[in-house]
Amino acid sequence: MTACFALTLGRYPLHFSDLADFGWAALGWTAMEPARYDLLHNVIVEIRLPRVLAAGLVGAALATSGAAFQAVFRNPLVSPGILGVLGGASFGAALGILWFGNGALVQILAFVMGLAAVGAGAVIANLFGSASTVMLVLGGMISGALFTSMLSIVKYTADPNDQLPAIVYWLMGSFSSVNLPHAALAAGPILMGVACLVLLGRALDAMSMGDDEARSLGVPVEGVRYGVIAAATLISSLSVALAGMIGWVGLIVPHFARLALGPLNSRLLPASAMLGAIFMILADCIARVVAHAEIPIGVVTELFGIPAFVAVLRHARREWL
Repeated sequence: MTACFALTLGRYPLHFSDLADFGWAALGWTAMEPARYDLLHNVIVEIRLPRVLAAGLVGAALATSGAAFQAVFRNPLVSPGILGVLGGASFGAALGILWFGNGALVQILAFVMGLAAVGAGAVIANLFGSASTVMLVLGGMISGALFTSMLSIVKYTADPNDQLPAIVYWLMGSFSSVNLPHAALAAGPILMGVACLVLLGRALDAMSMGDDEARSLGVPVEGVRYGVIAAATLISSLSVALAGMIGWVGLIVPHFARLALGPLNSRLLPASAMLGAIFMILADCIARVVAHAEIPIGVVTELFGIPAFVAVLRHARREWL
């Protein structure tokens, strides 16, 4: 329903009946004038559908990975950027814009560097003997700071009239450059990553009682922990590669899901995916219709995320204490 509502919004207004008429005509069940069919196909399929799909995928990925990271690290203030993936992906995208301009190589470099940042954080954590959750967080912070500093170097060396505005705009997040092949290519890995995290929900519930208790129940604690981190990192990197930097979704949406359904991860993770997709689709609607020019999606999520987080902070704190 949210996706259908988003398809009707835009400079060319549509009604739900237009969507239904186009759907029946596309299936060959009813006839439609060729000129009107081409117009609706262009507006619905080529312009609005890719960004609605991408918004739903990115929202589900960020919210699910945020809920998974909060469960693994047992910290309600953890977000998908805790292990440095956002800093690495930002550096990769800026490097791609500097070397190749906008295009698929920017998304590929963002994805690769996001994974590289997490890998660097894990290596730093292992340098001190054992990769505990505390050392992983510290390693991620160091790695994130390293890639953020390299991002600053790239921005300093970029052309201030062309490349630097492109880098800054990309870092604020947008679905305007997403097309249907890009969304379809990212859909498979993101949905598989979300499904893996949802399936690990019961194991995370057992681990919430403590590692020893989880082992006594037959849960392979280390395997589950690294599996969750790998899946959450993968879908976080893909979301950044698809739409740029979008903050707050992975932090606040799990709190709303937790307030509605409680702390059990077996229910929290699928609920976070659903709420994250809805939140991002609605945020994208606001980004593209509230002003004459499109507002970066990262700005919209920050404007709504900060007061929303303040509103749920009291209740969320009570749940976690």
